Amino acid sequence: MKNIFIINAAHPFAHSGGRFNKTLLEFTSNYYSSKEDIEVRTTQIGDEYDPMKEVENFKWADVVIYHVPIWWFQVPNGFKEYIDQVFTAGHQNGIYKHDGRSRKNPDINYGTGGMLQGTKYVLTTSWNAPHTAFTLENEFFQQKSVDEGVMFGFHRMNAFTGMELVDTHHFYDMEKNADVPKELEKYNQFLEELSF
Repeated sequence: MKNIFIINAAHPFAHSGGRFNKTLLEFTSNYYSSKEDIEVRTTQIGDEYDPMKEVENFKWADVVIYHVPIWWFQVPNGFKEYIDQVFTAGHQNGIYKHDGRSRKNPDINYGTGGMLQGTKYVLTTSWNAPHTAFTLENEFFQQKSVDEGVMFGFHRMNAFTGMELVDTHHFYDMEKNADVPKELEKYNQFLEELSF
């Protein structure tokens, strides 16, 4: 039995309705719910939540799947608040014990106090930016990928808790040139190839 916890980090704000990431949440939930020996839980950012119950979801999960739209080169404000609330509630309660260092030698072992060892995570992001903004010389992201650039801190945050990255999938140019059926087809293939 595998336990999969899916988080939709999108929520309505200004001109962003969050429809694509809601579609991803439903698609992913349906994909895994149809499999034998898999149980699924979901959280929708923007809905009310109990931080302690969310901590229990992280502790319960074998795999956490994050669906994150990128707003101004960051995670959405509601999702950042969720992380702050839930991970703080998880201090010495299943998410992390401490930062990993000892007072005898505080210069080493930072980031090794996580309690979620054995838990894996998958990240998807969705962008207005085209893929070429990350890959072409002299373009905006200076040839740094999503994972080594904008989402580097997010990956280190998960590593701090002890979680291990399985894979990432990024959706580009979703505001001006989205072909949602085609993107979902590619995403389905991504899910088929995931191994955890």
